[in-house]
Amino acid sequence: MKKYIWAALIILTLALLSACSSEGSDSTADDEHEEPAALHVDFDPPETAEAGETVTLKATVTYGDELVKDAEEVQFEYWKQDHKDSSSMVQAANQGNGIYTADVTFEDNAVYEIYAHTSARELHTMPKEAIVVGDAEENSDTANGSDNH
Repeated sequence: MKKYIWAALIILTLALLSACSSEGSDSTADDEHEEPAALHVDFDPPETAEAGETVTLKATVTYGDELVKDAEEVQFEYWKQDHKDSSSMVQAANQGNGIYTADVTFEDNAVYEIYAHTSARELHTMPKEAIVVGDAEENSDTANGSDNH
């Protein structure tokens, strides 16, 4: 008789545990089907500048419809076209309302490519743009693009 009572208690306990875990999975199932928001960086430097001119690079960072006021990282990496191995990095300053800026002076007549390295909400994106400084001509094969991670 004691064996039957123990067996009944074990079965009852397992049934209760099973019911509790299935209720919890119903509430998290909706969260799992929700699409994560995308990290987006609106980065549009001027198309041209003069050698020696200081240019303000500006990135507006959003996550879905929300302005990201606390990005973990916003840095601009720039280099003369076809010379990525000689790039420079500058940290952007948080201006508030999802806007991040940095001033850069392009010394030479050349096409400069620029990544806006941006990390926020456990995501990283690095849109790429180009700026023509002075009388340089852009190589369209490597100019604009984006790398998302």
